[in-house]
Amino acid sequence: MKDYLQKAYCMNQTVRIYAAITTDLVKHAQELFNLWPTSCAALGRTLTMAAIMSCTYKSGEYLNIKFNCDGPIGGITVEATDGKVRGFVNNPGIYLSYNNGKLNVKDAVGNGFIEVVKDLHMRSPFSSSCEIVSGEIAEDFAYYFAKSEQIPSSVGLGVLFDKSGKVTAAGGFLIQVMPGVTEETITKLENKLKSLKPCSTMIEQGYTATDIINEITDGDFELLQTKELSYFCNCSKERFERGLKSLGKDEIQDILNKDKKAEITCNFCNKKYTFNEKDLQDILNQLSK
Repeated sequence: MKDYLQKAYCMNQTVRIYAAITTDLVKHAQELFNLWPTSCAALGRTLTMAAIMSCTYKSGEYLNIKFNCDGPIGGITVEATDGKVRGFVNNPGIYLSYNNGKLNVKDAVGNGFIEVVKDLHMRSPFSSSCEIVSGEIAEDFAYYFAKSEQIPSSVGLGVLFDKSGKVTAAGGFLIQVMPGVTEETITKLENKLKSLKPCSTMIEQGYTATDIINEITDGDFELLQTKELSYFCNCSKERFERGLKSLGKDEIQDILNKDKKAEITCNFCNKKYTFNEKDLQDILNQLSK
């Protein structure tokens, strides 16, 4: 089955859980940008969380997440809507690890802030931010939900690699408690999470999203939704043409005089768009009208 997410209520509908399998879309991102493992782990975890978050909103609503950080990764940018995600890291060539071989995403990300912008089709987009508390991504999102959205949450995110550095499994979960939850339920969840295998390990072992939810809840859940997830970029030559027009006549003329063409690469999918001399002259003519 392709990448997907499942949503469930559990424990008398006082807890909601989202579990996602994102192996294919993280593999696709790694191939697009030739990502080294630590860069890929950081981006893959963020892509997974963005995919999950996008499924908590209404259809057509849009999400932008940025890790503005000072680590060697240089920053992470991800966009998502309706389970479709795209993103990039500023430095794709980072491979940091601890002595035990575990990837050191924390130091790759470093310190800084998470900025989340949501376009909910209201008068203006909603923006919120919070500091990066660990750089491990999952802990940072759990802190974001608690501080910026006032929703106590537990987040699990993971990307697993083979010996050659290629992605073999990726996914994650989001657990959020709802009004009426009891201390007994919270304690039960906390104890369960302490013994839970990493989500990427479970996925590599063949666990489905339902299996992950079952593992967390001991079978006490009601499945509500299954939604396909994918890596999707909606860039086009027309979009970049509008960007070129925004530079103004003088800048376009300068490009014509010096280079005779313009080549633009999409940050989100690495696709290149070339505007030849005729294309640029047409843009200039349109701006001169």
